[in-house]
Amino acid sequence: MVARRPLTTTALATGVGILLAVAHALPATAAPPSAPATTFADGNYVVTLAQDPIANYDGSVPGIPRLKSAGGELDMTRSTTRRYRDLLLSAQTKVADVVGARPQQRFTVALNGFSAHLSAAQAKRLAATAGVVSVAPDVTRHLADTTSESQGSAAASGTTASAAPTAASTRTTADYLGLTGKGGVWDQLGGVAQAGRGVVVADLDTGLWPEHPSVAGAKLPTKAPANDPYGPYRSGSTIRMTKADGGTYTGICQTGQQWSASNCSTKVVGARSFNEGFLQAQALAPEEFDSARDSDGHGTHTGTTAVGRNGVPATIQGDSYGDVTGIAPAAALAVYKVCWTGEDGQNGCQTSDLVAAIDQAVADNVDVINYSIGSDPSPDPADPVELAFLSAASAGIFVSASAGNSGPAASTVDHQSPWVTTVAAATSVLHEGTVVLGDGTKLVGARLQQKPLASAPIVLGSAVRIRQAPADDADKCLDGSLDPAKAKGKIVVCERAITARVAKSAEVARVGGVGMVLYNPVSNSLEPDAHSVPTVHLDTTAGQRVVAYVRGNRNATASFQVGNTTGRATATPQISAFSSRGPALVDDGDVLKPDVTAPGSGVIAGYSPVASTNGKDLFAPESGTSMSAPHVTGLAALYMAAHPEFTPMMVKSALMTTARDIVGSDGKAVRKVLSAGAGFVEPTKMSSPGLVYDSTPVDWLSWLEGSGVDTGTGLPAVDPSDLNQASIAVGDLVGTRTVTRSVTAVTGGLYYAKASVPGFDVQVQPSVLNLQPGQTGQFRVTFSRTTAPVDQWSSGWLTWTGGQRLTVRSPVALKPLTLGGVPADLTAPAAASGSVRATVLPGTTGALDLTATGLVAGDTRSGRVPVGDVREFPVTIPEGTTFTRFDLVGQAGSDVDLFLYTDGGTLVAQSATTAADERIDGFVEPGRYVLQVSGYTGAGGASDVGYSVTSYVLGAGAGAGSFTVRPDPLQLTQGRPATVTASWKGVDPSKRYLGTIAYGDTPLRTVVTVG
Repeated sequence: MVARRPLTTTALATGVGILLAVAHALPATAAPPSAPATTFADGNYVVTLAQDPIANYDGSVPGIPRLKSAGGELDMTRSTTRRYRDLLLSAQTKVADVVGARPQQRFTVALNGFSAHLSAAQAKRLAATAGVVSVAPDVTRHLADTTSESQGSAAASGTTASAAPTAASTRTTADYLGLTGKGGVWDQLGGVAQAGRGVVVADLDTGLWPEHPSVAGAKLPTKAPANDPYGPYRSGSTIRMTKADGGTYTGICQTGQQWSASNCSTKVVGARSFNEGFLQAQALAPEEFDSARDSDGHGTHTGTTAVGRNGVPATIQGDSYGDVTGIAPAAALAVYKVCWTGEDGQNGCQTSDLVAAIDQAVADNVDVINYSIGSDPSPDPADPVELAFLSAASAGIFVSASAGNSGPAASTVDHQSPWVTTVAAATSVLHEGTVVLGDGTKLVGARLQQKPLASAPIVLGSAVRIRQAPADDADKCLDGSLDPAKAKGKIVVCERAITARVAKSAEVARVGGVGMVLYNPVSNSLEPDAHSVPTVHLDTTAGQRVVAYVRGNRNATASFQVGNTTGRATATPQISAFSSRGPALVDDGDVLKPDVTAPGSGVIAGYSPVASTNGKDLFAPESGTSMSAPHVTGLAALYMAAHPEFTPMMVKSALMTTARDIVGSDGKAVRKVLSAGAGFVEPTKMSSPGLVYDSTPVDWLSWLEGSGVDTGTGLPAVDPSDLNQASIAVGDLVGTRTVTRSVTAVTGGLYYAKASVPGFDVQVQPSVLNLQPGQTGQFRVTFSRTTAPVDQWSSGWLTWTGGQRLTVRSPVALKPLTLGGVPADLTAPAAASGSVRATVLPGTTGALDLTATGLVAGDTRSGRVPVGDVREFPVTIPEGTTFTRFDLVGQAGSDVDLFLYTDGGTLVAQSATTAADERIDGFVEPGRYVLQVSGYTGAGGASDVGYSVTSYVLGAGAGAGSFTVRPDPLQLTQGRPATVTASWKGVDPSKRYLGTIAYGDTPLRTVVTVG
């Protein structure tokens, strides 16, 4: 649970400005099954304070001017910076002293706060302390690759098409993206030696294998090279580098287990590790290095994908895969190891360590942050990591983050903050092989190894199982399920499920199998892994054909051919099945995420030779949005080297508005903005965006205000749909909606607007912009629903077309609603009969059925509860219940909390603010429950607290008296307000009653309280 309280303008020392304050009393609702509600428990927390961190400080303290330069650079050695940091540290100590806590990690640059081990009581009290923004559990987050993925997610991917483009002539994603060769992007930037030169990329990951040839560099000189304006050098224990934007990077080469100062170079310009928070949770695995050295391989892969040197030969399992390269080969790399393998064998990244690393990266003045790490998608815009990224973006740092690997389910996208560029994954360079069945059928799939496999018997896993293994386990080729006496010399067909893909080929190799056909039992992505035996990974349809052939032929055989020999090329770029989808949970989809898509499937890049998954190779294929994010990281580095004057949001805009279409299995463009955002990055066009959409930290704070977050700044709230970004999303469009945007001309001239969203009339005013370079113009876009289905998403594009064949394309996602303006609550005074009215705004035309439920009198229990103790009451929710409410009224000046548990002790819902009154609303599954009243503090220090708790259960039976709603059905005319009247009679005026109004099949509901 993240607990927050509203903040005043109480200032640190002599008056530091407030960065952020979030409403404490979050709505109490029944927890969804996938995210059960929790309460405070003993454990580690990240405590965020209200005062501005160094990166956001506005100069409001007398004697301490603004700390950032005009370009956003920080100088941590300045006396004023040190003075301000001391003020923050002093305030942190005072806050911690309130509950007797001892801060562990301190954050002052990107976030103002600390981590600490807190008891449940300490955490709750801190959450109620003035000046505290949030008290968030120090949770473990995970890498966003698919290495250990087993069953995966369902989506069509990897099918073949007769008229699809092919990437067979390319070897690397840099080739595919048009970076290499004569006339390529690098050539336009001045060659490979200029591709990202003067830019420092911070990779927050599992570290780096520093001897890797992809990050080879010269020994650091002890002074700035006279012939290299961007040459890094060592100054004492500090590594310095003048950057393309004129600022100075200042890092260190932190030594540790098998990492010495000599492991930093002119390519690897910094190394730091952060595991204080992780070690609070568990010890490191024996194979892990307590340093920036990478034992996992993930960090080496992301780092070399982003900035690896050009022309490095790649070999995997003895086979050559040509030369590989990073996207920005001339950029420098700063390593921030934040993810660790623990003694449980799992990889994790602790929130406190992540915030500490971001804090340090901002202080070091890096240019780009790569963040291939995920977390559970959350509607919370004030997550500590996301707030730290806000400060990073405020300091001019571009942040590229993985969208997550939980696709294709809706609303699974991670990193929903608008100041972060969130990257989805798609196919690009294909590594394929063909399965040839004994009847001549050819089926193409993913295959890394490019060697033929001679014809051999092919069998299902269940046909070669050991006697004691279930057939289903053997069909999935689970560890120890196959019999060597039966499988030797055969190709084994294995289902993708339960265990990692490479674990299945290891099982086939263990029993002497000569090959494996891996197939998806449900539609999923196809991955070219480094397997233990020759393997072709097939999609669901092709896999079912193989299974049918094997079952229908006693002497079934198969062989593998190199590449795709079916005569039908595989279409690219298709959105990867695993890539997480929108709509974003923040603001109910008023921010379009992901932002853009990049290569993320079967990417070959550097790896750690000690990683357990790659057989001591220095290279490996990896898939996931962990791989797509560093492609955008590298592209941002290229952009910032060529255009250091661009802000991070301008770079993001250029990448989005020049992106190209994602395609379907037939190779035709598809409109999937909730999956792919603006589309697939097109570097050949990104340097000529024509127009760019920009936004500032002030805009982001206003967006937070519009998202229900009290920033304490007094800034006006901006509707989230109106934030100036290169996409448009409206998740609550009722009939007609107008949004505003502004663009700044990179290339001057006339630009003409064209917009189209199926089912909508779209008008752009003005529809023509005449702008000089650097000039900004504003426009409005009005969307009026015509035939679009209500309560479903529709998508389209807004495109500005200018001279020199410039196109500036923005994705649009709209969700028209049946009704708007529906009140959540209507209250009427106690009366035996009466009525209340509500006005609603129709988003469509037609008849809508209304349903009145209730009225139901509450069941009230009163008493006193000792402070630190609880009172419990049994509650039965019968079948047919549609709504429940539990109201707690505590003694004035006290703090009483309310919890709802199953009779088995599982917490279902809670309301635990610092107030005396609490409420839990929502639908609760029928069953037996326990309602718990918890005494936290008494009024005036009293040892016990008076309370009354009332339960309302609606829908299971007849209500009291008569409760109706009119008119029924409600006649709707789009855009014309309609009135709903709820009436009752025959109730006891001495009691309080509850009823509800439901609106057709929509999730909308109005709760009517009488008395």
